[in-house]
Amino acid sequence: MKSNAPQKIIMESTQIASALLRISEEIIAAHPVKNRLALVGIRTGGAFLARRLQTMLEKKMEIPVPTGIIDITLYRDDWTLIANKPIVGKTDLNFQIDNMEIVLVDDVLFTGRTVRAALDALIDFGRPARIELAVLADRGHRELPICANYTGLTIETSLEERVNVYLTELELPDNVVVEGRE
Repeated sequence: MKSNAPQKIIMESTQIASALLRISEEIIAAHPVKNRLALVGIRTGGAFLARRLQTMLEKKMEIPVPTGIIDITLYRDDWTLIANKPIVGKTDLNFQIDNMEIVLVDDVLFTGRTVRAALDALIDFGRPARIELAVLADRGHRELPICANYTGLTIETSLEERVNVYLTELELPDNVVVEGRE
């Protein structure tokens, strides 16, 4: 749901599509063994972006790219602070991740804690040969030593700002927005 805080759109639909196309090309270039490549989107925004990347990769590589969704709710280090009864979404990994080269996909990279939780969750499902990270927007302010292998846009923000990704899959126009405090 959109916020009422002051907003600045930093990416629109065409820019998001271009960034994802560039990321898909970089992923193809970095993965010579195409049949070991798989995508895993972090619920929610990362899951939608992973599906978009899957479509692009399959069109270019002409082979299926296994794609799944991981929910990190119970792996977060702050879940007890944000809800008494956390709402856990479905994890959908309908392929074996052992020895696969996984590209973990998220919408915004911020402190690194979401990615850390996703790595913990993913490892519970097997032992990939390699895990990489693709993000649409990297806003800095890392609290953990985590960086993306593939980035759509790097932006400077203050800690008081939020970066939100709105997508058509959520019945909103595709936009990446920096929002100030309400």
